[in-house]
Amino acid sequence: MRGLGMSRKLMPAPLPLHEDTLRGIATIAFGYATISAADAAVKWALPEVGVAVAMIWRGVFGMIAIALLARGRGLWPRRVPLLATRSVLHCAVTVSFYVAWINGFPLGDSYAVNAATPLIMTLLAIPILGEQVGWRRMTSTCVGFVGVLIMLQPGGELWRWEAGMILAGTLVLAVTRIWTRVLAATDTPQAIAFGLLFAHVPMGLLLLPVFPPQGSLVPSLGVAVALGFLGLANGLSHYLFARAFAIAPVSALAPYEYTTILWGVVLGFLLWGEVPAWITLAGASLVIAAGLYNLHRERLRRVQRGRPDASDRPRAEAPPAPSTEGVNRPHGPEGRADASDRPRAEAPPAPSTEGVNRPHGPEGHT
Repeated sequence: MRGLGMSRKLMPAPLPLHEDTLRGIATIAFGYATISAADAAVKWALPEVGVAVAMIWRGVFGMIAIALLARGRGLWPRRVPLLATRSVLHCAVTVSFYVAWINGFPLGDSYAVNAATPLIMTLLAIPILGEQVGWRRMTSTCVGFVGVLIMLQPGGELWRWEAGMILAGTLVLAVTRIWTRVLAATDTPQAIAFGLLFAHVPMGLLLLPVFPPQGSLVPSLGVAVALGFLGLANGLSHYLFARAFAIAPVSALAPYEYTTILWGVVLGFLLWGEVPAWITLAGASLVIAAGLYNLHRERLRRVQRGRPDASDRPRAEAPPAPSTEGVNRPHGPEGRADASDRPRAEAPPAPSTEGVNRPHGPEGHT
């Protein structure tokens, strides 16, 4: 009986559905819907403006949105070299998704491949952050990668070079998310987001000779509206992520990142008639299950150590500034923003080495 009582103490307590938690879930769900709509908008506009011009528009309007929401405060970074390197790498993630989309790669399928990001972060955290991953999480991560192989099997619907490009972009995205955790110790969320969006402007200009506009230099009115929405929606979604993670536990919100796959399937079907193959959905299910199990193991490990994550406690007030993207993310590339990119009530004194395997927000894919 005593042993049973001790084992019960080690089990993570169920999260209470406080009003703040429910509000946080509703807020982050709307944020992921917004970032998915932004991805659909840029995918629709890409055939006319091309990759480079879309990056420039995203950067300009995204910076405007972040500056307005942050009221111009906290935009200057402290660790300029690291933030600049991260931002340039994130531009490479954006290019990988935009090139795939302009070549007709389905929106929902790109989100399914991008769902492997938290699993890749689990592995990269070992050499980069020195984190120790137990056999259970390592096994579930391997199962998740089996799901990726199922989606990308030779002869399958996703056996395309664009899928390989998105998978490479997902690998780079995982690196930038880990670096975001390092930057969070010294830089504000709005500085990290503003730096990323700023980098899209010069990088877009440099890539103009490689990816020239498909049509006129001045886009049509409809495409211009779509591109403006792309940037503004990124800023709004990051603000929503900041608000959600300020009032609700991370473990209650993280699983909702995978709702982007649902939004991608719905928007892809309505706008382009895209229907994912059953093998893609089966592989994505394995990836999602592995990611959710890793999240559960991380929370259980914290409880066993007697150090529950501060982020697993609801907070009463939202931070005054927006969170960093996405992204990227799928993600996207509109940055499905990840939990590591989200602001917390207090900046940690040092970069955390735990929990990097959690699903993250939209900065995620672009």
